[in-house]
Amino acid sequence: MEMKSYKIVLPPDTQIILAQSHFIKTVEDVHECMVNCVPNIKFGIGFCEASGPCLVRHSGNDTELESLAIKYANDIGCGHILVVLMNKAYPINILPRLKDVPEIVNLYCATANPLEVLIMETEQGRGILGVVDGFKPKGIELAQDERDRKDFLRSIGYKL
Repeated sequence: MEMKSYKIVLPPDTQIILAQSHFIKTVEDVHECMVNCVPNIKFGIGFCEASGPCLVRHSGNDTELESLAIKYANDIGCGHILVVLMNKAYPINILPRLKDVPEIVNLYCATANPLEVLIMETEQGRGILGVVDGFKPKGIELAQDERDRKDFLRSIGYKL
């Protein structure tokens, strides 16, 4: 067995959802989920098929995000892994409905942070052991940090 790390630094204003799924209709169902969640969302999907032809299936409505999702999925190369990249939306807009897609098995992360995917490779194939999402804490939130957090949430329309 060999452990590997795959680093993802996302383009500006791009979010990623990394999940495990199953079944060949994942791409179509996730595509429908995305367009039904947020009007005008831009996204790309890459899905590694883990049996049969073992292809990276894909869809999306933004060619750059779709191409990048395909690349990340192929590079990670773990069975039934799903990569969703999006702009003009946040994962919070998608996750509740994505969790209801029948093919979704597990969510590893939803982030805009630099991401490291920890991969174990065996003779059979690859699997995701976990992810490193962003950085370790630099301190404890103080009163000004709390005000900044609340102001930020209001500035992006998530709080009154």
